[in-house]
Amino acid sequence: MTDDRTQDRPPRIVVVGSLNMDLVLNAERCPEAGETLTGHGFAVHPGGKGANQAIACARMGGRVAMVGRLGNDGFAATLRQGLLDGGIDDSAVGTDPALASGTAMIIVEDNGQNRILLAPGANAALTVADIDAAAALITRAALLVLQLEVPFACVERAIAVATAAGVPVLFNPAPAATLAPELIARIDYLVVNETEAALIAGLPVTDRAGAGAAAERLLALGARHVLLTLGADGALVADGSGLRHYPAFPTTVVDTTAAGDTFIGGLAAALTEGAPLDRAVRLGMAASALCVARPGAQPSIPYREQVVLAD
Repeated sequence: MTDDRTQDRPPRIVVVGSLNMDLVLNAERCPEAGETLTGHGFAVHPGGKGANQAIACARMGGRVAMVGRLGNDGFAATLRQGLLDGGIDDSAVGTDPALASGTAMIIVEDNGQNRILLAPGANAALTVADIDAAAALITRAALLVLQLEVPFACVERAIAVATAAGVPVLFNPAPAATLAPELIARIDYLVVNETEAALIAGLPVTDRAGAGAAAERLLALGARHVLLTLGADGALVADGSGLRHYPAFPTTVVDTTAAGDTFIGGLAAALTEGAPLDRAVRLGMAASALCVARPGAQPSIPYREQVVLAD
């Protein structure tokens, strides 16, 4: 256990989100409807977008606390221990006595792409009362990080608590969902992929030009900074300084699971250190390039000392 729960060293980053156990099957390709294929590898890893991002923030050097909920099963102990091993404050991660922990069934194709099916389990039982119970953690943080694998009401409440206290919000609306302009206007860093950007902006994103238009649309809706990840084509950032493209770092793609979460970890950790946004983006991208070259979710997330970033 770390000392991050003490009053003199509060967590700099608070992550509100999901914890899942990932059941990963490797195969040449995904089966068609009614088809059975034989895979060639199976592994069980801690995952969940919330926990992945918490682990990524911690491995990138951040002091981190997590808010979430686990079930009453064997997976729960492993998932909680993963947080503790990462030096993450788990005091706001509850246990639901009646539900199983979240589970993700993941098929990773030989080209590195993945297909994921979620069973939310206890993640879906997180409540607004849980957020209020963690308000002291949130209001003392330097950054709040959220996704959409927990109930939307909890996300809205956490954002409200943070903005009332002047805490910046980094929001990754995944899985993709529509967002009200009133909510977008409360986001300091809106991190989206092409699918999420297209849905929220209401614009097609099929190339870099379309991605740029979507990013600028999201900026016009009120987000202070829009970061749109483009996979092998890098990332776009739209903010008051204009629209900028960042080329991807060279890598060999083995498994894209947790790539976006790793990007957010590097981004968040650098921002809470006071780094300029451009450098924070580059750190996130460099970490993500290492992530996709390794299999699994949390096992693939690199440590800060492994990331080489030229000045």
